[in-house]
Order: sequence, then structure tokens, then C-alpha cells
Amino acid sequence: MVSCEGHAGFSQKGTDIVCAAASVLVINTLNAIEELTDTTYDAYQDADGGVIRAEFNSGVGEGAALLLDAMVMGLKEIERQYGRKYIRLQIENAN
Repeated sequence: MVSCEGHAGFSQKGTDIVCAAASVLVINTLNAIEELTDTTYDAYQDADGGVIRAEFNSGVGEGAALLLDAMVMGLKEIERQYGRKYIRLQIENAN
């Protein structure tokens, strides 16, 4: 499962580059998984609450796993650059 909750709070709504960067990474990764792999998921989004969730239906294939690894790499870099005050990652392997 991929789950993002809340807003970064780096700047005002509409100008928050941390929130925008994280959102783009997550949404693009989910779109790429849907378009480029056989992995399927159910998604939920609430833009006002800053929520994006994707629950994978029957595991994650090799291609989807690679895309998710790339997403995590990007999110870790955002966390490193801007600090845990604005973005906190919690990574749990389902394996």
C-alpha cells in the first residue's frame, strides 16, 4: 500500500513546493504503474485533506516495484533537503 496523508506546511496552499513535489512523485508513480505494468490497485484521493492512497490488489510486480523504489528515492531526497518538519517517510516492506 502507498499512503500519503496531510499537507507539508512548507508554504501557503498553492505555493508549497514540498507538497507539490511529493504529490507529483506519488501521482506520477501510480499513473505509471497503471499504464506501464500489469499491477492493479484501488485508489482513494482527497485533495483537501492531502490524502492519496493506493492498495494493491494482488501483489506488486517487478516493474511496479521498480517504479515504487524510484518514488521512494525521490521522496527521501525531498525529506533530506527540506527536513522531517515538512515530510516524514514511513516505509514498511510487505515482503
